[in-house]
Amino acid sequence: MNAPQPSARRAIPNRHYGQWFAAFVIVVVAALLIRSVATNEAIQWSKIGSRLFLHSIIAGLYTTILLTVASMLLGVVGGIAVAVMRLSDNFVLSRLASAYIWLFRGTPILVQILIWFNLALFFPTLGFGVLSVDTNSVITPFGAALLGLALNEAAYMSEIVRGGILAVDAGQKEAAQALGMSNGRIMKRIVLPQAMRVIIPPTGNELITVLKTTSLVAVIGAGDLLTKAQSVGAVDFTKMEMLIVASIWYLLLTTLASFGQARLERHYGRSLNRDGSTGMMSRLTGFRRPSPQTAAFNTTLESAK
Repeated sequence: MNAPQPSARRAIPNRHYGQWFAAFVIVVVAALLIRSVATNEAIQWSKIGSRLFLHSIIAGLYTTILLTVASMLLGVVGGIAVAVMRLSDNFVLSRLASAYIWLFRGTPILVQILIWFNLALFFPTLGFGVLSVDTNSVITPFGAALLGLALNEAAYMSEIVRGGILAVDAGQKEAAQALGMSNGRIMKRIVLPQAMRVIIPPTGNELITVLKTTSLVAVIGAGDLLTKAQSVGAVDFTKMEMLIVASIWYLLLTTLASFGQARLERHYGRSLNRDGSTGMMSRLTGFRRPSPQTAAFNTTLESAK
């Protein structure tokens, strides 16, 4: 006769009353804070709603978006170039890249923007002889803002790209060299495509950072969103209201950028299965769980031929 089986015991999770109490306190404090701001008679909420779509605000918003996109594109291109230079076997190129990163990461971005804006104090003209031009005519407030943001972002992007390149298995580069591929072709066809999975997530975060950093160019009057908001607020003493208007637009832009970053991460995250293998490489090799590095190398090598 079989012995009776013991009845299954139901697991009862521990009750964390301290967490519930802390959450309750946080909610109450946040509600009181929101209520005090919403009912503050010193803030003219009607003017905030009516000025969200002012022509000058929309113009500043356009400038902010243009600065963000242009700075990010130039920063990515420059970052890739600096990262490749730093990983180069050429001693001069490697040291130049290291010095560039040291300089632009070691000084505040606001100081860099001000230096570019006041460059005419040191170099009244740019060029040589008859080919020289007035510095102020070339480096406008917008140009100084773009130079400062793009060059600074290139320094940060170079470290992100370098980390992505180093994350690729070095054996793939050695195998490609054994097949007679040039270093440039190896970097373009094999290393960089695989490094994108590591590069994309922090690049999305850098885009959001650059978007918010564009507000610093208000100190040189580059016509960005914050500059326009402050100009409107200074006319009728509604500075706080216009700062709230600018904050609403910044929140909207960063939210859209965050959604885009999440979609890119999901897109590149689907390149590997849960078991760490690629479906195509599993069919080619016959192995159930091939190495992720081997799978990626074979796929990129076929496209590089």
